[in-house]
Amino acid sequence: MEKFTLEILFQIIGIGSASGLFYNNDALYVIGDNSGFLYEYNMQNQKLNQHALIDNPTQNIPKNLKPDFESLTNHNDTLYVFGSGSTENRNKMIEFDLKSKTVLQKNNLVDLYGLMQNFGEIKPEDFNLEGSIFDGENWYLFNRGNGVSNKNTIFTIHAKNLGEEFALISVNYKLPKIKGIRSSFTDAILVEDKIYFLSTVENTKSTYDDGEILGSFIGRIDQKTMKIDFTQKITSTNKFEGLTFYKKENNKIEFLLCEDNDTELLETKIYKLTLPVK
Repeated sequence: MEKFTLEILFQIIGIGSASGLFYNNDALYVIGDNSGFLYEYNMQNQKLNQHALIDNPTQNIPKNLKPDFESLTNHNDTLYVFGSGSTENRNKMIEFDLKSKTVLQKNNLVDLYGLMQNFGEIKPEDFNLEGSIFDGENWYLFNRGNGVSNKNTIFTIHAKNLGEEFALISVNYKLPKIKGIRSSFTDAILVEDKIYFLSTVENTKSTYDDGEILGSFIGRIDQKTMKIDFTQKITSTNKFEGLTFYKKENNKIEFLLCEDNDTELLETKIYKLTLPVK
């Protein structure tokens, strides 16, 4: 692949362990996997607002209690924020209205997640959703294969609403390795008819415990064939967990990325990744 550029764009003080982000009209919405808030950062005036997603939210929820919000996706004026499903506390999906800046609905996806585990033949301890996409007709949910079984799986759920009847498909992917360790999905977005995804390598066999960070990739999947177009290593030191579309011009596509620093430090660096469009 041709040249890519990765640069730090800015730093936000007040957000820790960023796990997902969404860019919209100079506003950057960010979730953290140990926080009960949705953060809204105005990129023009550098103001940070926070919106409660759960009752009695705090900034640094202990690991065994955290809702583990790992991904968010947008359709029309609604943001959908997903818990990872990796423990019983982590099964929530919150619908948030971008116009009124309020929570529309809180959903418990324990039954859906259980069904997905059975269908995809993923043990509960290897189930860890870290990416989500909704295009109005289909939901794409990405299991991060950082457990023992390395199940990097995309679940496609054909339904306008996750509470109604649906058709379910699951596809497993072999993602690139670093130092013999396979990378695993950490986020994904849809741009036109292409799915761009992040995958990272941690030296761990657990969906719960963190390990040494060995690097991250960007990749692309064709939405029609669901086959990988390309993957590209973009760092050896960062664990990128959040990806959002920024802009596309002059045969280049730009994304904003965030990293999970796996610490209790309340600061988050936002990176800009530029790729050639091909």
